Amino acid sequence: MYDLSTKFNTFYQNYVVLPKTEKTKLFRLKNLNVSRLKDGLKEYNEENSTNYRIVDTVVQGSVAMSTVTQNENKDYDIDVAIIFDKDNIPSGTTAVKNIVVNALKKKTKQFNTEPVAKTNCVRIVYADGYHIDFAIYRRYKDEDGNYHYEHCGSDWRPRDPRAVTKWFNEASKSWNHKLRIVVRLLKMFSKSRDYWVMPGGVILSVLTNENFRSLYRIDEMFYETLTAIKNRLAIDKEVLNPVDEDQSLKLIQKDDVRIENLYNRLNSYLASLDVLFRSDCTESQAVEAWGKFFNHDYWNEQVIAEDGQTFMKSISASNVMYDETEEFIEYLFPVDLKYNLKIDCRVSQDGWRTELLSAILRKKGKLRIRKKLNFFIVMNDVPKPYSIYWKVKNRGDVAKRKNQVRGQIVKTNKTEHYEETHFQGEHFVECYIVKDQVCVAMDRIDVPIDTQ
Repeated sequence: MYDLSTKFNTFYQNYVVLPKTEKTKLFRLKNLNVSRLKDGLKEYNEENSTNYRIVDTVVQGSVAMSTVTQNENKDYDIDVAIIFDKDNIPSGTTAVKNIVVNALKKKTKQFNTEPVAKTNCVRIVYADGYHIDFAIYRRYKDEDGNYHYEHCGSDWRPRDPRAVTKWFNEASKSWNHKLRIVVRLLKMFSKSRDYWVMPGGVILSVLTNENFRSLYRIDEMFYETLTAIKNRLAIDKEVLNPVDEDQSLKLIQKDDVRIENLYNRLNSYLASLDVLFRSDCTESQAVEAWGKFFNHDYWNEQVIAEDGQTFMKSISASNVMYDETEEFIEYLFPVDLKYNLKIDCRVSQDGWRTELLSAILRKKGKLRIRKKLNFFIVMNDVPKPYSIYWKVKNRGDVAKRKNQVRGQIVKTNKTEHYEETHFQGEHFVECYIVKDQVCVAMDRIDVPIDTQ
């Protein structure tokens, strides 16, 4: 297969991966509208002498799985689970959705389109293309004190709002964090024509995981995985829920059409890439083939002469590929911070006096490389028993180049955690206390490292 991995990497990093600014905006809009909903619900309660209360919120879908891709039309969706206690709301699904709609209307009067109740969510649409789907859940405890969740659709159905995100994160780990790359690229292909009607992100993620081909080159990995998906769909077009294989992900008849469309388009457009396997394939032909496949301006900018000279190149700022390994506590456990936790760090090096990191930060200082770090819990008032988790996140260009951004959440049950300063960046460490499968306390300390 013709090696176009360098240009493929540039396409992926600069035109597929959602920039940090857009991610920040998505979470800002999420927080803003959760606040609107809570404020509207408070006003609704006052007017109707009710006491409905949201007990937890969870980001779901492509935002939680970090598979959102760039979209020129800014048609980004944010899926947010809003969770009530079962005994705090009416038993009927329509009644609960109407409560949420009416609460939102009180705080979204400036919107051109009013909030609307769909079968599986309540939706807010922004004029610039963003929309937020509030998926409604109710929870209850069993005799052992464990929470169980039910989703509000046409009926109440058992569903854990964190389960699919947990599944995807574990699947991503099993493929050395490469799974997300192919899912994003497949989503770019699926959205490459405005008139296409294609499956949603969860179905694409399940199919990618089932048929993943872990190869070194990004273009080969993508091509071989899509070929495996096409061959699988030729035999079986059923797609099961990854966290409950008794349930199909094809919920409505239109889902059958979407999956059939995916198969037909993979069958057709993968065939158009046959030129990549010819011994006399040129770079110009390879660029043209991928350009037809993705229908994206980036490939049109790669004007290649037959002798291989590049006339125009992408304005890529970075072509660094790294594993996106960061995890987030709110996707793993409900978060109810009702206890106190404080962490600090002893900074030491042979021949130097040991200092507390908190003291260095107060002086707005930075650490140097080759320092030893002993993070420890200063104060914790959570009653036992509980579990202790630690997270170390490396940030900055050096961490990306070294493919060491880290960010995994690790259960150690230890009150201390040891690290060393290796390279420059604005890093941080977090500690979490989890009791009865709920994160009840957390703290964070920044670890700014300079090279001097």
